[in-house]
Amino acid sequence: MASVLVIEDDDRIRLSLVLALEDEGYVAEGAATAEEGLARQRKSPADTVLVDLMLPGLDGFDTIRELRRADDVPIVVVSARSDTHDIVAALEAGADDYLVKPVAIKELTARLRALRRRARAAATAMPTLTFGELTILPLAGEVTLNGEPVALTRTEFRLLCELAEHPGMVLSRQQLLERVWEYDFGDERLVDVHVGRLRQKIEVEPSAPRHLVTVRGLGYKLQR
Repeated sequence: MASVLVIEDDDRIRLSLVLALEDEGYVAEGAATAEEGLARQRKSPADTVLVDLMLPGLDGFDTIRELRRADDVPIVVVSARSDTHDIVAALEAGADDYLVKPVAIKELTARLRALRRRARAAATAMPTLTFGELTILPLAGEVTLNGEPVALTRTEFRLLCELAEHPGMVLSRQQLLERVWEYDFGDERLVDVHVGRLRQKIEVEPSAPRHLVTVRGLGYKLQR
């Protein structure tokens, strides 16, 4: 059974999420603070972590950064904060997805299932691909830039492989949501923020990308 760690300071919300997830077949446990959650994740890593942004002490943004430093565990923000700035900041910190409270448990579990499918399918059958100084080895789950390894999250790797599988082809934000996130609909800011993070890692000059480029009004493409 998949395990989920819920880092949420509101006792009522934390308990309701844990119980609802258990009813859906997950092994779930809760943590009331970031410090407690980080300690639990170090001791017994969960398959997915849910994080509230408004936590006492270490806030949700720093919690995400700490989790991301340790590994590439899928992270979903569950927060009452719906401002665009907060959503983008959470994604840029390293979150894979963002849901606004109150959350319907069926939507949450659908997102969790998609995250796990993406994790299992991260390596595809594509051969080694080269885009200038960028090399992608899908079967090995590795990416190098000028011969140096590039550390990507599972979502960033999936996004890069999806674009690399269609070199020079423009993929819309909606197409990428469907193929990478496996969402029939969703917030297209997920795509924009992850593309921005990916550029910081795979482009020699992220502000003037050579390979991962924007086609205004259409979407993104990876070109040689």
